[in-house]
Amino acid sequence: MSLDMPLLDNIADVVLSYRPSSPSNTWLNKIHVGDARTVLQLMPSGIVDLSFWSPPYFVGKEYEAHLTFQDWQNLVRGVIKEHARVMKEGAFMVINIADILCFVDPDMPRYMANNVSNKKSPVTREDVLRAKKKHPKASRDELARMLGCSEQTIQRRAEHNNVRGGKGTAGTRVLLIGGMLQDWAMEAGLYLYDHRIWHKDPCWANSRWHSNSYRAVDEFEHLYIFWKPGIVDVDRDRLRKGEWAEWGSRGVWNIRSVQRNSRHECEFPEMLAERVIRLLSDKGDVVIDPFVGSGTTTAVARKLKRKYIGIERLKKYAKLAQARTNVTSN
Repeated sequence: MSLDMPLLDNIADVVLSYRPSSPSNTWLNKIHVGDARTVLQLMPSGIVDLSFWSPPYFVGKEYEAHLTFQDWQNLVRGVIKEHARVMKEGAFMVINIADILCFVDPDMPRYMANNVSNKKSPVTREDVLRAKKKHPKASRDELARMLGCSEQTIQRRAEHNNVRGGKGTAGTRVLLIGGMLQDWAMEAGLYLYDHRIWHKDPCWANSRWHSNSYRAVDEFEHLYIFWKPGIVDVDRDRLRKGEWAEWGSRGVWNIRSVQRNSRHECEFPEMLAERVIRLLSDKGDVVIDPFVGSGTTTAVARKLKRKYIGIERLKKYAKLAQARTNVTSN
């Protein structure tokens, strides 16, 4: 089929249009609108050579705000489950994802930071405790006047808590994602074959905690590579001379982040998709992205002479992805 079909003809609502018996060419080189689990259920078996996708990270972005944590787990687990059928034997599924660095946990004790280097008042906890002992009936406002500080300073020193506000909110902790993905994949018959690190630009906007804790800035994500049992073609000629040593065989990929997320809230760089697609597929292979977003995977797949299948829940992004993919040069 032509890769230059009109935009609206190339966006298919599969829930209304297709059935499981649809031939494979019905699916190729299109962006399909719908829940990824439903769309995958309707696809023919064994047509995908490579799957590369980045699901919602459960960090409160607009397109995932409707999901509870259980919803998010069901979504990712369900998409992995459906891949086991649509992938060819020997095919790879690559998931780009980050750990949840601020996972809200109501059962976690509230984090308290005695921020010694950032205190604006010289009043110490010992000063407050002595004043409270000397004046046991004094209110916080009265103690503040005695010590020449604010009521907040009295509260923070007395409770050994230097955190401003948020006193009623739940604590947050790091939640590792890789173990969950591995468990869900193994349930589906897929095995963790490899793991790469994408080292990106530091995301200071996502690291608001750094001034009042020892937490590191957000500057890397994971690439989990899962394998469906079957023969794998290992072709060292897929990469140019020197690329195997530069990145093909390297565990850490240093790739700059997208500098402006003007098309989509969470867009990964084309170089990331290009490396995955060139490393793990051949020209003419079928590459799928079940969370296609702005169309990075499909645009790069087309540029690299692969067939593509994109799935997107929101029509506005499906149209964006198809338009971007359509203008990709051959």
